Amino acid sequence: MAKCCLGNTVILPLIELTQKQACKLALVSQGLHKSNPFGQGICGVDATIKQLSYVQIDSISVVQRAHHHCLWTRVRNYQTDFLEQLISQRKIFEYWSHAAAYLPMQDYRFSLPKKRSIASGEKHWRDKNPLAEKRVLQRIKQEGPLRAADFEHKRSHKSSGWWDWKPDKVALEQLFIEGELMVVRRQGFQKVYDLTERVLPTSIDTTIPTATQYERYLIERYVRAHGFASAQQISYLRKGMRGHITETCQQMLENNELQLVTVGGQSYYALTNVTDLLKLSISRDHVHILSPFDNLVIQRKRLSDIFGFDYQIECYVPPHKRQHGYFSLPLLWGAQFVGRMDAKVDRKTQVMHIQNLHLETKRTEQFIEVFKPVLLSFMEFNGANRIQVNQVTSQQHLQANTKADVKKRLQASYP
Repeated sequence: MAKCCLGNTVILPLIELTQKQACKLALVSQGLHKSNPFGQGICGVDATIKQLSYVQIDSISVVQRAHHHCLWTRVRNYQTDFLEQLISQRKIFEYWSHAAAYLPMQDYRFSLPKKRSIASGEKHWRDKNPLAEKRVLQRIKQEGPLRAADFEHKRSHKSSGWWDWKPDKVALEQLFIEGELMVVRRQGFQKVYDLTERVLPTSIDTTIPTATQYERYLIERYVRAHGFASAQQISYLRKGMRGHITETCQQMLENNELQLVTVGGQSYYALTNVTDLLKLSISRDHVHILSPFDNLVIQRKRLSDIFGFDYQIECYVPPHKRQHGYFSLPLLWGAQFVGRMDAKVDRKTQVMHIQNLHLETKRTEQFIEVFKPVLLSFMEFNGANRIQVNQVTSQQHLQANTKADVKKRLQASYP
């Protein structure tokens, strides 16, 4: 370890992490080092969201949606109604992180800077429509919680797709992003909105944080959830924040609230308990089937830099350019990524189709042995009772009989 100085200020020793230690620190912070790291049941889900700082919401449902998948990965007795229970208990709320997300209610005040910016004229997605906003707000005041579907709209033209929203739906989303409305539940996947004043617990702090307080919040939450971070990673998809984040990180270093670590010559900010986290162990037998939107993998460059795993979600890639499949799921074994699985559940037949299982490990036999029970658990979580493996590929050029054996072993019916 070497001591670092900023001017005449002596700060905590710089810690040089090996690549293996960096992977371990990231996994421990994300709760992927053991089963049920933050507890079980609804309390475990609440604790998980607090630790991760957010869980991203996504609409793609070829397997269970990302928010459910991410939580199931860390809370093995997870049930999909747990999120609705936490919403109804006012312990979490929906809003925008770097994307749509569930957030801890205790962090509500840190959503206020964005809400104030939007309300002051910053454009989110669409132009404001004051008449429509007044209309939907009045109805919700009088009638209580409503969905976009509760507002009629006669189109003069055929809908052009997902983003061709009717004016009242645009108004609801605008009022939501400004903070006038909150989501009280989801009906199917549709948001049900109510007035913020009727939803927000009276005990919640609603003072708008200063710029420095907001920056500290972003830094502390990210570093706690990931173990270590660069200013660029902390300010991911937050326009204009990188310089401010860097300055505040430097101030926190001077105050010994953060310390520097290096990985492969690259410097990162870390919490001061980083050495304690490194004492925890990672189960080598753990296999995780991760969502493409899991907090560990959402920043692809960080994933590549730390784990050496180059990953891209290909649902947005033209079919003829896809390498691994429409919705390939990263496969984590211990502290290494060992492949990806393109999966899709047919909910009518209750069959989970593995369109392509792509293996990136030489230890195929050992991996399949520990992977199978996790795959069967994932199948059950997705409401399926049978697995159909369509294709097995590998970087290691598996022989045809080995691929056939893998398919056979994985296609066993769920007992």
